[in-house]
Amino acid sequence: MTQLRAVYYQIQALNPVYFQRPLAFCSLALLEYLSKLLRMDAFMITITESAQGYLAELLSKQEDVLGVRVFINQPGTPRAETCIAYCREGDLQEDDEERKFEALTAYFDARSLPFLEDALVDYSKDRMGGQLTIKAPNAKMPRVDESSPLEDRINYVLYNEVNPALAAHGGEVSLVEVTEDSYAVLRFGGGCQGCSAVDMTLKDGVEKTLLEQLPQLAGVRDMTDHSDTTNAYY
Repeated sequence: MTQLRAVYYQIQALNPVYFQRPLAFCSLALLEYLSKLLRMDAFMITITESAQGYLAELLSKQEDVLGVRVFINQPGTPRAETCIAYCREGDLQEDDEERKFEALTAYFDARSLPFLEDALVDYSKDRMGGQLTIKAPNAKMPRVDESSPLEDRINYVLYNEVNPALAAHGGEVSLVEVTEDSYAVLRFGGGCQGCSAVDMTLKDGVEKTLLEQLPQLAGVRDMTDHSDTTNAYY
C-alpha cells in the first residue's frame, strides 16, 4: 500500500486532472494509467532529434495543428504503409496515444502501436535539401491474438492462408472494410478480377475459410469491378 501510495502521488503531481477521487477509489484508474504507460514504452517509435526539428519546422508553417499523427495503413500485411501526417482536432481518434517529444507532440494510432515496435523516423540532409525516412521493420509482421481488432485477424487469414492459394492463379484478395453488420467487404485483384469463377472462389474458398476461423463474421461481400477482365484467369 505504501508503494502504491507513493506511485499515486507521483503520477497525481504530473497528471492532477487524471485522479479526482481519494486514493482508496483510484486503484483501478492508477492501474489503467500505468498500463497505458507500459504499452507506450513497449511499442514506441523513435523520432530522432533531426527528424523532430524538421517536423517542427513544417508544423510551424501550418495553422491549427496539434502535432503529427503516426499510423500504419493495413498493419500486419504485405501492403502495410507507415504514415506521418499533420494532426488537427478533427483527426484525433478516441484511443490515440499521445506522446510529447522535445520539439513536438505526436499522436499514435492505437491499432498501429504493436506494429511500430523498433520503428525509426530520421531526417538527413543531402545536396537536394534533405529526406525524411520512416523505417518500421515490424509493420508487415502479423501480430494477432483473440484480443486483436477483427480487421487485423481477417487480414491475417487472407494474407497467410487465402492469398497463397490464390497466387497459383495470379490472384489476390484484400480487405476493404468491416461493416457495422459484421460483413467483410473484399476486393479481388490480379487473376481473380473479372474471373468467371470468382463467385465460387468467394463462397467456397474465401468466405468458408474466414467463417471457420472468425465465426463472429456474418459473411463476405465483393466490391470488385469484374467488368475489367484484362488479367482474368478464366
